[in-house]
Amino acid sequence: MSTAQTERKRSAAPHRAADLPRLDSSDLYLNPHLSLLAFQRRVLEEAQDPANPLLERIKFVSILGSNIDEFFMVRVAGLWQQIETRTTEISIDGRSPNEQLDLIRHEITSIVGEIYRLWRDELMPELKKTGIRILGLDELNPQQRTAIDDYFRREVYPVLTPLAVDQGRPFPHISNLSLNVGAVVTNGDGQERFARIKVPGTLPQLLPVPSDAGELAFVWLEQAIIANLRMLFPDMEIVKAYVFHVTRDAELAIQELEAEDLLESIQEAVWRRRFRDAVRLQIESSMPQRLVDILTSNLELDQNDVYRVDGAVDIGRVKALLSIDRPTLYDKPFIPSTPKGFSGPRSEIFTTIAEGDVLLHHPFESFQPIVDFLRVAAEDPGVLAIKMTLYRVGRNSPIVEALLDASQNDKQVAVLVELKARFDEESNIEWAQKLEREGVHVVYGLPGVKVHCKMAMVVRREGDAIRRYLHLGTGNYNPGTARSYTDLGFFTCNEEIAADVSDLFNHLTGYSAKKSYRRLLVAPHSIRSGLERLIRQEMERQKTHGDGHLIFKMNALEDAGMIRLLYEASRRGVRIDLIVRGVCALRPGIPGVSENIHVRSIIGRFLEHSRIFYFHNGGDELVYMGSADLMPRNLNRRVEVLYPIENARMVRRIRGTILQHYLDDEATARVMQPGGSYVRVQGLPGKHQLSAQDWFLKHDA
Repeated sequence: MSTAQTERKRSAAPHRAADLPRLDSSDLYLNPHLSLLAFQRRVLEEAQDPANPLLERIKFVSILGSNIDEFFMVRVAGLWQQIETRTTEISIDGRSPNEQLDLIRHEITSIVGEIYRLWRDELMPELKKTGIRILGLDELNPQQRTAIDDYFRREVYPVLTPLAVDQGRPFPHISNLSLNVGAVVTNGDGQERFARIKVPGTLPQLLPVPSDAGELAFVWLEQAIIANLRMLFPDMEIVKAYVFHVTRDAELAIQELEAEDLLESIQEAVWRRRFRDAVRLQIESSMPQRLVDILTSNLELDQNDVYRVDGAVDIGRVKALLSIDRPTLYDKPFIPSTPKGFSGPRSEIFTTIAEGDVLLHHPFESFQPIVDFLRVAAEDPGVLAIKMTLYRVGRNSPIVEALLDASQNDKQVAVLVELKARFDEESNIEWAQKLEREGVHVVYGLPGVKVHCKMAMVVRREGDAIRRYLHLGTGNYNPGTARSYTDLGFFTCNEEIAADVSDLFNHLTGYSAKKSYRRLLVAPHSIRSGLERLIRQEMERQKTHGDGHLIFKMNALEDAGMIRLLYEASRRGVRIDLIVRGVCALRPGIPGVSENIHVRSIIGRFLEHSRIFYFHNGGDELVYMGSADLMPRNLNRRVEVLYPIENARMVRRIRGTILQHYLDDEATARVMQPGGSYVRVQGLPGKHQLSAQDWFLKHDA
C-alpha cells in the first residue's frame, strides 16, 4: 500500500461517535469579521515584504487603508445597527455584537499600529533612499515654504470654507471619509474657539515642492492648510490645529418592497447615506482630550470609537505616490496574451466560439475579446439581440459604449443594471439612465435580491437558424479591474446552457416563477441544493471507492450550512482542498471534524477573484465556475450563476494547471491553522518557491 493510500485510510478511519463534537457547536466556527481582519493582516504582510518593489508595497498600504474604511462602513456599522435596533444576532462563533466589537477594536488597533510603524520606520526611509521625500512643515527650506504658500493662495484658499462652532453656528455636518482640520483660535480674550476646515478631496493630496535634481519632494495638503490658517482667520491667534477623519455607516436603507420606483428609492437612499451615523473617528495622536470630547459629543461617538494614529491621518492617501514615474519601483509590466481566434479580424469571433468553447484566464489573458465580442455584435447585420447583466462597469466603459452602438444599429438590447451594487450605486444609476435615453431596455434589478451573476448573450441569425452566443464570467464587465483581478471567462454556444440563460433573462426582465434549469445552478433557488447534492455524491464515492476529493476556490466561506456539510464530508474521509482568499469561518485540521480539510489563501500581485468548484467524481471530473461565494448573501439573497465546464480539455486545464498551481504555490500562499491564524508555506531550503501568479504570467500571458 502506498504512503498516500495509507494516509487516506488513516484519515478516513472512523472516530467513536460519542467522542465526536456536534457539527453545529459554535466552537467549530471562526468569527467572519475577525477572519476578514486576518485577511487584512495578510495584505499587510505584502506591504512588509522587502521582496516586493517599493511602490508596490505602498500600494498594499493604500489598499489596507481603503479596506479598513470599508470594514467600518459595512461590518462595524452592521453590528451597531443590531445593537441600536435591539435585533441582536449571535454570530456563527457564538458571540454577541458587543463582544465582537470589543475584539474588533483590539485587532484594528493592532493592525493600524503596525501599518504606521511600517510607514514611518521602513517605507518612508526607503522612499528617501530613492530620492522621494514627504516633508513636514518644519523640514521645508525657504524656497519650499514659499512654493507651498503660493500654491495655497492660488489653488487651495478659494476652495476652502472655514466653519466656526459657537452659539449661532452649530457643529457642521462631517461627511463620510472626509479629512478635516480642526483649528483652535482666539482673539486675545483668552477664550479658545473651535473651527472646522474640510480638506478638499478634489485637490491633490500630496503637493510637490522644489527639490534637488533627480529628487521628488511633497507636502501633505492638510499641512499646507495648517501652515496658512492665518489667511482663513485674519487677526486671530492660531493656538493649534489637528487633523481628523470620520467614517460613517454606508449601508443603504432601501424599502424595496414598498417602493413604487426602485430607481427613485435608491437615489433617495444614496442621498440619505451621507447623513448616517458615524462609526469611527481617526485623529492625530497629539490631539488633546478636550478637543476629542467636542468631536465625539457632536458625532455621537464613544471614546472606544476613537483611533489615534502616529502619522498622516487617512493612510490610504499614500496611493497619490503611485503616479510617480519610477518603473524600477513597480512590478514589471506585462502584456496579456490573446487566445487564437480572437487575435485576427474581429469578424472571426463568432466562428471561433462556434468551433468550440473558449476559456479566458484574466488578467494573464486579455479582457479585450469580451469587448470585441460586444462590438462585433453591435455591428454584425445578423445579430438580432443582445442581453446582458451589469454589476460594476467602471468609468468610460467600452462595454456600455458597445451596447449603445448596438441600440443605435437597431438591435434589441436589454440590460439589467444592478443599482444596489454597494458603493457603485450612483455610477450605475448614471449608466442605466444613459442606456435608457438611447432606447435600451433597462431593468434596475429585482426587489429583495441583488443580481450579481455575469452574463452576456448575443442572438444571431445564421441562415435559417437562430444561434445564441454566450459569455459567462466570474468577474465584472470592467476592463479596469480585469487588469488587476484574477478571473475566468467562458465563451460558449452550447444549446442547453443558452436555453438556460434565455430562461434566466426572461425571469430577470419579465414575470417567471421558474426555479430549475437544465445545466445552470442559479441562486437563490438551486446553487445551495446543487452543491449539496454534488458534495454528498462525493461522500458516497468516498464510501464505496475511497477517492473522494473536492477543490473549491472562492473569495469567502461563511455559510454555516455549507461549512457543516464540508465537515460531514471530511468525517467521511473526503479530501477537501479549499483556496479561500478572504473570510473563512471554517476551522481546518480539527480531529474528528476537519482533519481532511486544508485551507490556503493566495495573496499576491493580483487580487484573487475567480470561483471554481471541482468534484473528482471518480475521475469523471465535474467543474463549475461562476459568481458565487459560499456566503449566506450569495446563496440566499442574490441572483448568482454557476455554470458547468464540460469540455475535457478545459477541465484538464482548470484542474491540472490552474487549481494545481494554486495548491503547489509556496511563494504567496498562507496555510490556515485550526485557530484561524495563517502561516507561510515553508519550502525546501535552496528550492525555488513556486508562485502561481508568476507561473501564469510566464505561461498564460
